Amino acid sequence: MRWGRCLPRVTWGPGLGRGLQSADERIPFLIHWSWPLKGGLPRGLPRAFVRHRGSSAGSGPPSRRHGSLFQGLSASEAVQHHRQNLAEWFTRLPREERQFGPTFALDTVHVDPVIRESTPDELLRPSAQLTLGHQHPLAGLPPLALSQLFDPDACGRRVQTVVLYGTVGTGKSTLVRKMVLDWCYGRLPAFELLIPFSCEDLSSLGPAPASLCQLVAQRYTPLKEILPLMAAAGSRLLFVLHGLEHLNLDFRLAGTGLCSDPKEPKAPAAIMVNLLRKYMLPEASILVTTRPSAIGRIPSKYVGRYGEICGFSDTNLQKLYFQLRLNQPDCGYGAGGAGISITPAQRDNLVEMLSRNLEGHHQIAAACFLPSYCWLVCATLHFLHAPTPPGQTLTSIYTSFLRLNFNGEMLDSTDPSKLSLMAYAARTMGKLAYEGVSSRKTYFSEEDVRSCLEAGVKTEEEFQLLHVFRRDALTFFLAPCVEPGHRGTFVFIVPAMQEYLAALYIVLGLRKTTLQQVGKEVAELVGRVGEDVSLVLGIVAKLLPLRALPLLLNLLKVVPRVFGRVVGKSREAVAQAMVLEMFREEDYYNDDVLDQMGASILGVEGPRRHPDEPPDDEVFELFPMFMGGLLSAHNRAMLAQLGCPIKTLDAVENAQAIKKKLGKLGRQVLPPSELLDHLFFHYEFQNQRFSAEVLSSLRQLNLAGVRMTPLKCTVVAAVLGSGRHALDEVNLASCQLDPAGLRTLMPVLLRARKLGLQLNSLGPEACGDLRDLLLHDQCQITTLRLSNNPLTVAGAALLVEGLAGNSSLTHLSLLHTGLGDEGLKLLAAQLDRNQQLQELNVAYNGAGDAAALALATAARDHPSLELLHLYFNELSSEGRQTLRDLGDAAKGRARVVVSLTEGTAVSEYWSVILSEVQRNLNSWDRGRVRRHLELLLRDLEDSRGATLNPWRKAQLLRVEGEVRALLEQLGGAGS
Repeated sequence: MRWGRCLPRVTWGPGLGRGLQSADERIPFLIHWSWPLKGGLPRGLPRAFVRHRGSSAGSGPPSRRHGSLFQGLSASEAVQHHRQNLAEWFTRLPREERQFGPTFALDTVHVDPVIRESTPDELLRPSAQLTLGHQHPLAGLPPLALSQLFDPDACGRRVQTVVLYGTVGTGKSTLVRKMVLDWCYGRLPAFELLIPFSCEDLSSLGPAPASLCQLVAQRYTPLKEILPLMAAAGSRLLFVLHGLEHLNLDFRLAGTGLCSDPKEPKAPAAIMVNLLRKYMLPEASILVTTRPSAIGRIPSKYVGRYGEICGFSDTNLQKLYFQLRLNQPDCGYGAGGAGISITPAQRDNLVEMLSRNLEGHHQIAAACFLPSYCWLVCATLHFLHAPTPPGQTLTSIYTSFLRLNFNGEMLDSTDPSKLSLMAYAARTMGKLAYEGVSSRKTYFSEEDVRSCLEAGVKTEEEFQLLHVFRRDALTFFLAPCVEPGHRGTFVFIVPAMQEYLAALYIVLGLRKTTLQQVGKEVAELVGRVGEDVSLVLGIVAKLLPLRALPLLLNLLKVVPRVFGRVVGKSREAVAQAMVLEMFREEDYYNDDVLDQMGASILGVEGPRRHPDEPPDDEVFELFPMFMGGLLSAHNRAMLAQLGCPIKTLDAVENAQAIKKKLGKLGRQVLPPSELLDHLFFHYEFQNQRFSAEVLSSLRQLNLAGVRMTPLKCTVVAAVLGSGRHALDEVNLASCQLDPAGLRTLMPVLLRARKLGLQLNSLGPEACGDLRDLLLHDQCQITTLRLSNNPLTVAGAALLVEGLAGNSSLTHLSLLHTGLGDEGLKLLAAQLDRNQQLQELNVAYNGAGDAAALALATAARDHPSLELLHLYFNELSSEGRQTLRDLGDAAKGRARVVVSLTEGTAVSEYWSVILSEVQRNLNSWDRGRVRRHLELLLRDLEDSRGATLNPWRKAQLLRVEGEVRALLEQLGGAGS
């Protein structure tokens, strides 16, 4: 998943897409604001839009009305009621939008895509090559704003019918919704009445006759009273026909007769044909949206203007879209106000990093050419940085994204097969994606694309479906590569989309070997006739003494079973490949998959790879995640709506094969990033029983060094929080944890026996959560390491409360936690409230002689404490000697470790002290550490001079060498 590379600006070739615009071309698209981003929305019209290029607010042409058509009170009320109903209907967004918070509502902010005027000659020009994208629009035609769609054409003729076309994902539906809402809020003054029709809705009616008045009245009840006035409305009446590709229109007189009466019942397709012919309501204005393949269904003589929806062909529009969606006050709050939120500084940082990546003209800029992919980027960032409600997974985001764009649409409404557009994409693009994953490549030649598209295409009908897919949806998946050294190749628009489609191709069972295809046909044939043949042969066997007949009967029964085993072996092979991809040793020391995805969107900070350097091996760690996610019940339900059903039995058998392989390979000890990837697979799968069985052998959770974002904490808690077996160790050192993360991980922490939270910048607030953890009746923690966290005295006071009521903790490390004298005195006063503690480490806390002596005295009287670490505190020579004497006098009580020596011998804890120093050398104050090491070195030299034992001298010399080596690393005087 590599998006963020430093690339020069390039122009897209004629094979796919279009060129990014020059600076001069971007000038018309520079944005103006109606109010500041961080300010409040203006009062007045409900849910006002932020207006940008292409808006019809305040920029529309002068009204062409010569007095209002609907002047009567009842007529005005009917129109107003119609406006209110439309506004309520069109502001209802799909669940995929609502789940990302109120900021993602269309009527809060909106950025218009670029619309360029085109000509019939350009639309009908044949292409001799593999057309992966549209032809470049004529350079002389300027972009169109919504308010200019019905302006007179270049010859001054009135435009009554406008056809807007665009491939999947360019924003046709959003544009229509926004235009309807503009009219509802009074921003389209040129039209007094707007009547939108969904062509998908009309096609569902079939050939059942209904008049235009009936169609309007059934859908918009308030307009019943003013239907007789439609004919007099003229150009002030606007029909919006959205999704013309759903209707099979026949403009031949022999196919569709003429009809001018809006009250005469006809088939819905016939009504639309006569409206477009301008034979019915000839003065009315009509706006049509369609996919490119259906443009030819309307003869060009009936169209006044063609407009191509070009998406966000300017990076300024892309950046503006991201600013509006990511920089809102409501954006970034966790589900139910759980306290997980993105601060304004974090939001600004996200926008800044994303803007820099776009300005670098990386592959992400080509991806965001389509507004729908801008939505996907925002949804992914929202998922990564502000977890949505429980059950929301990365796979479900991608499945929802495809449902938003395809919504179960047919590839070609005129084709009798009624094949789903998404099913066709899964078969063709999924094949290309899987071949790329299996051969570990992300760049595809034109021949690679052609071979996958044309595989198995033999009939004229199949070629027609391929032509429709190329025109309407191919650019939704593929884009020309803009990286140096790969010009002329194609890549999937979003790197993760390749892995998603490859996983979809597998779970749908579309990957079949020749043996499987032939075996399935034979097994089905034998299964159909087997019973009849068996019956006949059984009768013959009774009449004739043929010994071979029983053998033949058994063979007929065996054939289906053999095929079933072949299919089972295939599932095991797929599961094996998926598990091996998940546990590739080559990927053991890269970032976890969530950080990789974030870096691919936001770019990689620091120096970038030189184009001449050999590239790293491609990583496909999302592929197994998506495979698991697609098998979950929620995603299977959404895929069924897209025309890609996965049978429950197939899902169960695939899950069993995966569990079998995971059970064998999942027991190995994994590096922290790979362990998180393993847990993320289970999170995507959303099957607690499956995860509990596979992870039952997990005893150590080592995530040290993994940046634990709110999402990752949610993943770990969701997968492991419901388990029952204890975890021997949970290591969360250097994970950038915060108190909210601790609260999320609480179910997992309760199962831990050893808990490591070092180097996490946890402060007093986190100590309150740790106190609650220690006081919980299910707490099993015996060892708690909190070193190198700024707990301070306030945090120590909270921890002491937890210690007083805890009965499991035996080892506590508070090394370098900023306790000072007050902290050690507080511990000394409260230490007797806990009767189980065996080891306490308060080294390197800046404490003086008095505080250290008070704690050592309390430790001497403690019934269970065996070891007290006080080294690297601000102790004088006399103080250190007093502490040594106190430890020597307390026979059988707590030993006090203050130095590398004990009398004239080396302390048995010298390696513990020096290993702590070595481990924290880069994070501790170097001057302070050097001073303490020099004191320890002086103690060693004094002890060596005071002993005559050669064995002790040798040991002291060895430890002196270790100390001098550390001083040399610090640049101190150690030689």
